[in-house]
Amino acid sequence: MKKIIVSMVVMFALSQFASASQKIVMLKPDKTIKMSIDQVSSLGGKIVRQIPLINAVVVEFPDYVKDSEIYTLGVVDKVEEDKYIKWIEETSFKSNPLPTVENVIEKLNNGEYNFSFETPRIYSERATELPWGVKKVNASAAWDYTQGDGVKVAVIDTGIDYNHPDLKPNYYGGYNAVKQNNDPLDDHGHGTHVSGTIAAVKDSKGVVGVAPKVKLYSVKVLDSNGSGQYSWIIDGIQWAVDNKMQVINMSLGGPSGSDALKAAVEAAYKAGITIVCAAGNDSGPVNYPAKYDKTIAVSASDRNNKIAYFSSRGPEIDFIAPGVSIYSTYKGGVYKILSGTSMASPHVAGLAGLAISSGAKTPQEVKEALKKAASSIGLSANEEGNGFIDALKLVK
Repeated sequence: MKKIIVSMVVMFALSQFASASQKIVMLKPDKTIKMSIDQVSSLGGKIVRQIPLINAVVVEFPDYVKDSEIYTLGVVDKVEEDKYIKWIEETSFKSNPLPTVENVIEKLNNGEYNFSFETPRIYSERATELPWGVKKVNASAAWDYTQGDGVKVAVIDTGIDYNHPDLKPNYYGGYNAVKQNNDPLDDHGHGTHVSGTIAAVKDSKGVVGVAPKVKLYSVKVLDSNGSGQYSWIIDGIQWAVDNKMQVINMSLGGPSGSDALKAAVEAAYKAGITIVCAAGNDSGPVNYPAKYDKTIAVSASDRNNKIAYFSSRGPEIDFIAPGVSIYSTYKGGVYKILSGTSMASPHVAGLAGLAISSGAKTPQEVKEALKKAASSIGLSANEEGNGFIDALKLVK
């Protein structure tokens, strides 16, 4: 008898120290989150996050609990692993290889080299406040009509350096879904860079964004490594819906989808939010969530209207925008040049803000307005979608 009791005590003790796994549990339509509490507890589960937007809970289960057991609970519709993955793939622009001596001699003989000198572009951008991408989408021509005044734009990313002098005037708050507190300060830099392209203030210093009078909101869903769990992103979308955002920019992407993430995107769209996403930087198929039908997927172009070598492409692409060597705000009050579809997406998010301030009321109307203002730059539909957007055509 003593041996049995000792064994039971040991097993109980071990169970208390067993590792746990986190699951996203989507509930049946006729079941409520409140109804799920006792049921998940019966399997040793602990609810760590509630996501009413998609009628789901994030549950920490002991590792020995299998999905098949979770499905036996009367409230459960779907179960997914709440994966922690890298959502931001940084890239750098590959310059053309150096020419051979023979190439140089041949081009000289053909008169192909022009030895006139000009100020390097990056210094020109710093002097004028206008980054090449913002100039390329013709944003300044639209500002006589609108600068996006008052439109609420959520940057779902690594956070925003809300103390940055080019962003502070347009910052209106946010949410930290990583630690579930109210401080969404950027500890990576990526979200701050994205934010500058959307809405850096027009003050003749630093840089200016595509829509310099929209209201910026920081929704931190990725940690200092640019990584995060699916539930963090979904929780961030939940916050955006609850706080009546009008545009979401998600310059992030993963290789695999999620029923829960798709449901959150669809719920946000239904709530009237225009969702703009980076296509991806792996030169392959469009990543998630950009691949979802209710998002606006953006590929990246260079200064010469070519698709960036790193840009993902496919039938899901809606538009193309500048994404190579983009100069923008960065954490710590500084500025930095980055490349990626992450840098292309905020150009379109800013343009969406201009479209809304010009009268577009729903995500469908915003997309139609963007389409009417877009034209081909000579690439395939899988590379450019509906083409490159001109801000003046959008608002005039």
